[in-house]
Amino acid sequence: MCDEFTQADEATLLSRRQFGVIGAGAALVAGLPGVAACAAGKAAALALTETKVTIQTPDGTADALFVHPAKDKHPGVVMWPDIAGPREAYFQMARRLAGDGYAVLLVNQYYRSAKAPIMATILEWRTPEGQAKLKPMIEQISPAGTMRDASAFVGFLDGQGAVDQTRGIGSNGYCMGGPFAVRTAAAVPGRVSAAASFHGANLVNDQADSPHKLIATTKASYLFAIATGDDVRAPGDKDALRAAAAAAGRAAEIEVYHAEHGWCALDSPAYDAAEAERAWGRMLALFARL
Repeated sequence: MCDEFTQADEATLLSRRQFGVIGAGAALVAGLPGVAACAAGKAAALALTETKVTIQTPDGTADALFVHPAKDKHPGVVMWPDIAGPREAYFQMARRLAGDGYAVLLVNQYYRSAKAPIMATILEWRTPEGQAKLKPMIEQISPAGTMRDASAFVGFLDGQGAVDQTRGIGSNGYCMGGPFAVRTAAAVPGRVSAAASFHGANLVNDQADSPHKLIATTKASYLFAIATGDDVRAPGDKDALRAAAAAAGRAAEIEVYHAEHGWCALDSPAYDAAEAERAWGRMLALFARL
């Protein structure tokens, strides 16, 4: 979860040099090994077409990055970033997924407040100024609003010539985006057939619309990749997810990875290349069934 506990975890992983270059933004991201690996993978993959788009939702006009292979039609994917929103690290991740053969819509969950990028790196969220900036934006996001957004995003994808409408749509989400991926599957169950959550936050709670309770309303298969520290703090969550998926008859791969919260995000101090690659491979296996 993106909370005070994971803030403490990440603080132990940050070097003095990293704290000193928070303001460097994209330059810091470009120098990270994970970003270099993404760029190398993209160069060897499909030629891509990339466009900044706007999408009308019931709540306003959302901005997003739409990237897909330049030729043919491909399954669509709605990508939800972590708490720091769309930025260079996620642009690279979206391009990589597009290079793997998907039409990817990287959305700005904060569009009600500001256009992306709102922060250059996840490190900005770890500053008092960054938290003061984001917290009012976070308050503008609600479960119901996220589902309205998800319906609009899926509708956008289905209106694009690059998207193969004969195949299902996928969704993936990181940190606060993890439950959004599940809500996307619940918002448009007839179209979303796969959802992947990476170090997802608040997937299990007591509310009627808790993501784990929504699984029964979907027709999707799932991947829940859980951070070690998150599992230590909420060991029952993985069991609740398994029970919910089993009761709903939905296929779900649920695993605790040997990595800390944020390990999949390229600019995270917790980024773990080996475990991030393993999680990426499991996502591709899930999305291959779209």
